[in-house]
Amino acid sequence: MPSKLSEELSPFYVMDVLERAKEIEASGKSVIHFEVGEPDFDTPEVISEEAIKSIQEGDTKYTHSLGIPELREAVSENYRKNYAVDIDPSTVVVTMGSSPALYLSIISLIEPGDEVLITDPHYACYPQIIKIAGGVPKTFRIYEDEGFQISVDRLKEAITPKTRAILINSPANPTGVVLEPEVMKEIAELGIFIISDEIYHGLVYKGKARTIYEVTDKAFAVNGFSKFYSMTGWRLGYLIAPKDFVRPIQKLQQNLFISPNAFVQRAGVQALVKAQKDALDMAELFNERRKIMIEGIKELGFKIDSEPQGAFYLFVDASKINPNSHELAFDILENAHVAVTPGVDFGEGGEGYLRFSYATSISNIKEGMRRLGKYINQKGITL
Repeated sequence: MPSKLSEELSPFYVMDVLERAKEIEASGKSVIHFEVGEPDFDTPEVISEEAIKSIQEGDTKYTHSLGIPELREAVSENYRKNYAVDIDPSTVVVTMGSSPALYLSIISLIEPGDEVLITDPHYACYPQIIKIAGGVPKTFRIYEDEGFQISVDRLKEAITPKTRAILINSPANPTGVVLEPEVMKEIAELGIFIISDEIYHGLVYKGKARTIYEVTDKAFAVNGFSKFYSMTGWRLGYLIAPKDFVRPIQKLQQNLFISPNAFVQRAGVQALVKAQKDALDMAELFNERRKIMIEGIKELGFKIDSEPQGAFYLFVDASKINPNSHELAFDILENAHVAVTPGVDFGEGGEGYLRFSYATSISNIKEGMRRLGKYINQKGITL
């Protein structure tokens, strides 16, 4: 029989939506994809060329388990330029995507039964990663009418003697919120280890994303190349850890993953050194799409109290159509052929919401809005 842990993990509902959408497409019908958080742009050419060159040169063997020195140094320099913080390259651990970086951070920090605090709503995989690491995910609510900002008072109420870490995400999935600097500072002043998921840094349209290392060293920063550089399938990420955690994390990496791919790491160096303009150009296009999707959603009659400031998602209260977001998402998919993510994927606090990704073309956004408008009219619903 499968293990209790594997049986009890929640599914990743966005993948269920995507897989059903693919089945519909296989039958010859078109589907507008607003469900997946994956840039539709090609990876910048300078990155791909370096990977091809690296493979041709035979750079396909194991690397140092912490990552190649050139990439660790490039990450350090990137944080110095963007945030004016000094990161010792020896504290950078290169990983096969940001999810392994999250897992390594958590499993190096907690003992079985320790609690890790996360917002509700939150990125769907956080509770599952914490559980796999032997921890207990404990949520505290954030609300749209508060701009989806973290209430430090509410956070304090969730802290118990078993609390080992606080996991934050800015810009956030699914809300697109960018944490206010003073909020991050107040969280740091609690003196609890912070794991900061910074994977959407660079994709900020209002304000500025801050790294946790601007306010505390008692932290793990998790980042990667998937979103900003359109490298989701390359599986390249990294974490920055306190010095005394590096060797334990290295041992975990050696046993679990050995090392990231050599040619992918070399491509990552080029991303940080030579692809900044390409990435910023993509971010500007995301901002254009963001504005068009916000306008389209409002024209359909939805109310948006908190517009996304970063990432590429719009989190919309659709409870007037159906408070059961899972039922609603699949009904929209089957009848309007528009794929959206049910809000319940992101916790109880997301129930009634739908997440729309604008990581797709403007023409797709406009067509998706047209189909949604027809769906709402057919339901006879006034929003």
